[in-house]
Amino acid sequence: MEFEYTYCPKCSGKLETRLVEGRERQVCSQCGFIFYRNPIPAAAVILRNDDGVLLVQRAIEPRAGDWCLPAGFMEWNEGPEQTAIREVKEETNLDIALRGIYGVYPGSDYPAYKIVLIVYWGEILGGELRPGDDAKDTKFFKLAELPGNIAFRIHSNILNALKNESEGR
Repeated sequence: MEFEYTYCPKCSGKLETRLVEGRERQVCSQCGFIFYRNPIPAAAVILRNDDGVLLVQRAIEPRAGDWCLPAGFMEWNEGPEQTAIREVKEETNLDIALRGIYGVYPGSDYPAYKIVLIVYWGEILGGELRPGDDAKDTKFFKLAELPGNIAFRIHSNILNALKNESEGR
């Protein structure tokens, strides 16, 4: 079930669904404000070594205890590259360099919003691997031995694609 907003962020008038620009959109019944529901940008990093791919065990909701790639939402006045580097540092204590984009993916694991996830290849430059602010654990997993509890469908799809690529499929 998708979350629907009820009130206008500009004037607090009631939002109603209307056809605008060929799509159903929420429009304020009082001021006419069109509430465009745009996806939220996020970034993730694939870090690999001989032991596998680095995953972070979440310490907070949503999906506390599940595993995911180091990732997070873009902050105001921050680019996706800065987001990726910051999130890896916050969650794993590692210093990294980005080595290219793996892919860009739409995500819908949250009921209130959609995301656009920019996934980078990363290289570890330094730091001591340890869980950070919102991580319970950090660990490298062989692609053939990934945990069953991956937090987000989008991360699971990326990890499965990596696994298939490594197996030559």
